[in-house]
Amino acid sequence: MKVVGFSFIRNAVKFDYPIVESIKSVLPICDEFIIALGNSDDNTEDLIKSIDSNKIRIIHTTWDDSLRKGGKVLAVETNKAFNQIKDANWAFYIQGDEVIHEKYLPIIKESMEKWKDDEKVEGLLLNYTHFYGSYDFVGDSRRWYRREIRIVRADKNISSYKDAQGFRKNERKLNVKHINAWVYHYGWVKPPFEQQEKQKYFNSLWHDEEWIKKNVKQTNQFDYSTIDSLSIFEGTHPKVMQERINKLNWKFDFDPTKKNFGLKTKLLHWVEKKSGWRIGEYKNYKII
Repeated sequence: MKVVGFSFIRNAVKFDYPIVESIKSVLPICDEFIIALGNSDDNTEDLIKSIDSNKIRIIHTTWDDSLRKGGKVLAVETNKAFNQIKDANWAFYIQGDEVIHEKYLPIIKESMEKWKDDEKVEGLLLNYTHFYGSYDFVGDSRRWYRREIRIVRADKNISSYKDAQGFRKNERKLNVKHINAWVYHYGWVKPPFEQQEKQKYFNSLWHDEEWIKKNVKQTNQFDYSTIDSLSIFEGTHPKVMQERINKLNWKFDFDPTKKNFGLKTKLLHWVEKKSGWRIGEYKNYKII
């Protein structure tokens, strides 16, 4: 079985992306890893090259900054990396703020082996844990997506969809198996200054300057306190994240008993917590 990991990145140093940790977390089960390195204003290339592995292949890309509708440029960059994959059974996608805990690697590898020869299975669906504000809290409201496809067939009829959160095959949803493994999403754990800069930039991938001025606070520090609901994280973090976690240099406190919901959202949240059913959930996949 051949597995190729792939991702894209730009300005990882400037926006404090844990891309090194992301790549390292999946390398043990990848035969190769392809990273589409976008034109950056910092030392992102040196950062990637600091990873001591001969599995990594860098391709240099230039982002089309005019693609502002729906984050399309993210899918375009994802596809640049994906299209470089040759002769693999599976392609393992990981974004620059996502990390796989080492405890899930055996499950993921076993699942890839299990369905390797079953062509009806076009991808594997993973669960998500979204950290917010610090490494001690996770988002637990409806605003956070619960699952995404992160492993797909190396099939050129498959491509990244919309803002690179999922995949489609010839514009239809993929048939997937839901596996018992989690992606740890750290995109909302950054120093307040870097988080605010990221928000300004990230929103520019969806909207024009006028929208950003109206909807993104013009401040130097991101305000983490406006979140609707969090719970305390009681597990362990991936080993590759420990050095980064040890360097945390800001404080975020939150009362997990506090819920900032309207009546409708409060009811929907209650139903989900009691039954596991998320009413009206968007699913960019078909579980088989």
